[in-house]
Amino acid sequence: MKIIFHHPLPLNPNAASASGIRPVKMLEAFQELGCEVEIIAGYSPERRRQIARIKKNIKNGLNYDFMYAESSTAPTTLTDPHHLPLHPLLDYFFFRFCKNNGIPIGLFYRDIYWLFEDYGKNLNPLKAIAAKVAYHFDLRVYKQTLSWLYLPSLKMGEYIPIINPCMFKALPPGHVSPKLNNFISLQLQNRPLKLFYVGGISSYYQLHKLFDAVQKQPKVELTICTREAEWRAVMHEYPQTSSNIKIIHLSGLAMQTELRNCDVAVLFVKPQEYREFAAPLKLYEYLGYQKPILASEGTLAGDFVRHHGIGWTIPYDCDAVTRFFSELLTTPDLIESVHHNIQKTTPQHSWHARAEQVIKDLTQ
Repeated sequence: MKIIFHHPLPLNPNAASASGIRPVKMLEAFQELGCEVEIIAGYSPERRRQIARIKKNIKNGLNYDFMYAESSTAPTTLTDPHHLPLHPLLDYFFFRFCKNNGIPIGLFYRDIYWLFEDYGKNLNPLKAIAAKVAYHFDLRVYKQTLSWLYLPSLKMGEYIPIINPCMFKALPPGHVSPKLNNFISLQLQNRPLKLFYVGGISSYYQLHKLFDAVQKQPKVELTICTREAEWRAVMHEYPQTSSNIKIIHLSGLAMQTELRNCDVAVLFVKPQEYREFAAPLKLYEYLGYQKPILASEGTLAGDFVRHHGIGWTIPYDCDAVTRFFSELLTTPDLIESVHHNIQKTTPQHSWHARAEQVIKDLTQ
């Protein structure tokens, strides 16, 4: 199977953020499934050269089964380092060329922060307006050229204007399952309950109730792994008055070691409108490491955890999480009871499973 892979930024195998990790993992999944992949990625000069080569191949009779594209968080026309739309129609004309040549296209649309009131508060007003115009242009391109618009969740589609909802399909993040030791019951461990959270800590990821509850429970240890700059910006909101809360700034293998060693992975963040449809990468990363997950009600992650029985979804409330800790410490078998569901659920949400879905969708 011969396919085209499109991303309007350079691919970075060492990316630490979800926006950089996902395109690389999807590309690797297609390759590992045996697809021969022609890559269009990088800034506009690189993409222009790659597009010219592939268009020449198509004109010479080479057949491609489909094109899969990963959007960026910025509008496609503004992804060059200078953020100037020097080649505003480059990708649109190529998408249209592929469609006219019978090549189905599926694109993953990353997020819609730009549709919310908070967008642009820290931007020059003219730049914010220009960006929104460019985002709308992206949607019009998608409407005219795509077979499927993939979203983190179908609920996100309720916010997207212009495009027919019949084009939407859910394609949340995936995971790469590492080799893991056999599950060890917490009953066998004479130590505190270890919680672990990795990710942002900002207005979009508020963890205040979790901090409050952990400070009251000395038999619980919480490790927060986040970027140092993000922590410095909000640390005044999270007074560390207890020794059972640890803040670290790790990535890659060092972060993964911390995740391996925890008992429960945490997505206990304050519910917000965006969290109702956002599918965080860390949810699936936790699943790949076969960790029970503590999530908050009123979030898509919480709904997922509850539906699959892979952890616990409770109200974002200090008393509620305090009661949860007490129950878990007195009944550690609760961790073992969800582990069977985790093992059953994990294979359905790998990056390979996501790529297989795209292949099925675009070749039927």
